[in-house]
Amino acid sequence: MFEFTLCNVIGYAAAVCMVMGYMPQAIYTIRTRDTDGIALPTFLLMGLGGFFFFLQGILTDNLPLTITNLITTASSMIVFGIKVYNDFIKK
Repeated sequence: MFEFTLCNVIGYAAAVCMVMGYMPQAIYTIRTRDTDGIALPTFLLMGLGGFFFFLQGILTDNLPLTITNLITTASSMIVFGIKVYNDFIKK
């Protein structure tokens, strides 16, 4: 059950900040398909990092870590996929 502790409050605050930080770039990229200013390795590594934090969240039963990194991993991989399409398939 959820305990209202300072640690949990900080975890959920971090989760909100991380998701709000990722979403504008993901939404912009999905809408415009513009990836000219995006570095491919950056979004690959951010997606992998998010995936590993997602796994850590599951293994440690840490809900804020799990939810945040599920969303950020998905966002990073979508942007990465659009970037690969634009740079290698579309050209």
